[in-house]
Amino acid sequence: MSTKEANLQKNTIEGRTSRLLVICVDRDDDIGKAGVITPIVGRNACIDAAQRLALEDPEDADSNSIFAAVKTYEDLVSKGYQAEVILVSGTENRGVEADEKIVLQVKSVMEKYTANGAVIVSDGEDDESVIPIIQNVLPIVSVRRVVMRASRSVEYSYAVFGRYLKAIAFDSKYSKFFLGVPGILLLIGGIATVLGMTREIFAVLVSILGAAFLIRAFDVDRAWSHWIKPTPAGFIRIFTMVTGILLILVSIPSGLGAINPEIMAKPDILKLATDKVVVGTFVAGMLPFLWMGVGSMFGGSLLSSWFKGSIRSITDILRIVVLITLYPIVLQFTTIMTHNESPFTLLPPLLLGLAVILISASVLFRRYRRKKGGEVLSE
Repeated sequence: MSTKEANLQKNTIEGRTSRLLVICVDRDDDIGKAGVITPIVGRNACIDAAQRLALEDPEDADSNSIFAAVKTYEDLVSKGYQAEVILVSGTENRGVEADEKIVLQVKSVMEKYTANGAVIVSDGEDDESVIPIIQNVLPIVSVRRVVMRASRSVEYSYAVFGRYLKAIAFDSKYSKFFLGVPGILLLIGGIATVLGMTREIFAVLVSILGAAFLIRAFDVDRAWSHWIKPTPAGFIRIFTMVTGILLILVSIPSGLGAINPEIMAKPDILKLATDKVVVGTFVAGMLPFLWMGVGSMFGGSLLSSWFKGSIRSITDILRIVVLITLYPIVLQFTTIMTHNESPFTLLPPLLLGLAVILISASVLFRRYRRKKGGEVLSE
């Protein structure tokens, strides 16, 4: 080390305020609610006072200010300073009496502990208003304000708002939606303005914004990321989901194809929609593909759970059983609509389906209880 650097370091050490007093200020005497009489001197005494206040009023921020003062004291000691931490309080009504009480308490502490400077720790502007008064007694070398993340006070609003803005800007969980979607909309809007297509692009912007809201509202993005995991179960889910969607889409033209073309040629859509024969024929035509599509999705979920060894496979089996038992019921309903059969013909498949579901559920849940020691499956 050069002589110049050594002298600079020596001067820096000698220029330090060697004895510091860390003062936690409670101007409105919230600590009094816990029956604590100030001044409180010392690390352990301050921690005890903070704990008593936190138990008395967990929502009061002053307890955190006391802990912050203790932490500041420990940091100073670790850096080689001679320091002490104290807690002083004013009165409930603040004003002159509170300020006078704080000054007297600081002076009484300095009679026992001689300090060259003070570090003020507070939780707001009200407590910091006594800084000029304390400065008349002891030079202030630093001020630390404690800002609570969940504080209800107006004075913390800017700090909390700043943290939220930082999370939106730098946290990928939030920036993708709060910055990505508006960014896409602004980019498309700017290009459309240059090209003179503002009228057409408005519908596109509204559609993108609506889709983004729906995706986030129903957790579509999280569900999709869960479904497309690169695992055997994930690939099965992807295949069966795509297959199911295609089959469900195919069921629509299948149902339309089952209707008499002469009836479909009628231009009155409302009359067709209220014709029970047309509705029954349409449902009967789409029923096989629709059920195969839904069954494909349920089957994919079952295979996925089975590959992972998950107990969810029991509920997946029950879903498939319910789907199978519903098929003859819906089919009989379409027969009643198209052939004017008696509604009582719907009772046999209803009762049979109910019996099958109850038996299946009893067997599956009994098997689950036997494997899990009597726990109840919640889904």
